[in-house]
Amino acid sequence: MKSFFDRVLSALNIRGRDWVILILSLLLAFSVWLIHNLSLRYNAFLSVNVSAVSNLQGHSDVSAGDAEVTARCRATGYKVIKGYLRSGRTVKVTFDPSVLQHYADDRFFVTSDRLSEYSHLIFGDEVSVEYFVSDTLFFRFPSVNSRRVPVVPVTTLSFRDQYVNNGPLEMIPDSVTVYGEPFLLDNISSVNTAPINYFDISDDIHGIVKLESIRGVRMSVTEAHYSMDVTRFVDVTVDVPVDAVNVPADKVLLVFPSTVKVLLRCEFPLLGDPYGNVRFQVDYNDFAASLTGKCIVTPKSLPKGVIAYEADPVAVNCVEESR
Repeated sequence: MKSFFDRVLSALNIRGRDWVILILSLLLAFSVWLIHNLSLRYNAFLSVNVSAVSNLQGHSDVSAGDAEVTARCRATGYKVIKGYLRSGRTVKVTFDPSVLQHYADDRFFVTSDRLSEYSHLIFGDEVSVEYFVSDTLFFRFPSVNSRRVPVVPVTTLSFRDQYVNNGPLEMIPDSVTVYGEPFLLDNISSVNTAPINYFDISDDIHGIVKLESIRGVRMSVTEAHYSMDVTRFVDVTVDVPVDAVNVPADKVLLVFPSTVKVLLRCEFPLLGDPYGNVRFQVDYNDFAASLTGKCIVTPKSLPKGVIAYEADPVAVNCVEESR
């Protein structure tokens, strides 16, 4: 046999380095042929196991078990081979809840016409699906317990001089539904946001913040919108008389001192006369329920644009007399 190959090589005048060059040439030609053919597009039937993920109220977010998706696809040779290699593997696909239709109990299904929206997630990019062999896919999403808890913003806020928030930081939504095992939900009373940090604030703030995840628990939303109104202020100090209200007709309630010094924090520029129409009061009903005769003063009327106030003293002495 060896003498035969030697005679062939001798007849072809191939010796030494020529033999190496011939082998390399054949390998190069084969590589070019293979790359060319793999870059062409072919029709093929591909199958993939799909695990469904969705945010269904009252159910687990991951399906229990998989569903096999088979489709006639058109793709390059590379993609076809990759598809065959992926056969038997499970691909997680996140479906919009509106796509999944309820069948019975914990079972949901998705039809092939809606499945086409997710073909790139199932079979990969650059693969076009001609039609699905699997007409309808069924998934089971086990039921889970749930409860509604408030969203607690975690904040670090500091304001520029003469600026203050004109109301609390508002969260939308201000509460979320959490899903999970009962023993986990029993220990959850709220959901915190990621840190919201602002410094030298001089204007309204708003944005979107992630909610801190809790191990083993799913939430109805994973982020929230926050906003807070900020305004510039000026402090105004005024001496204000204190009136007694809800006093019975046969009684007189004497207040000591009869005036309090009030620090008004007003929006800037001032919207009106901060010294006019400022009255504070004590309620006879508070006095009747008091053991010490002291009553906290509260505003009876405040000018427009007042953000906050501080009264000094906060409480006054009250004495009851008969008419």
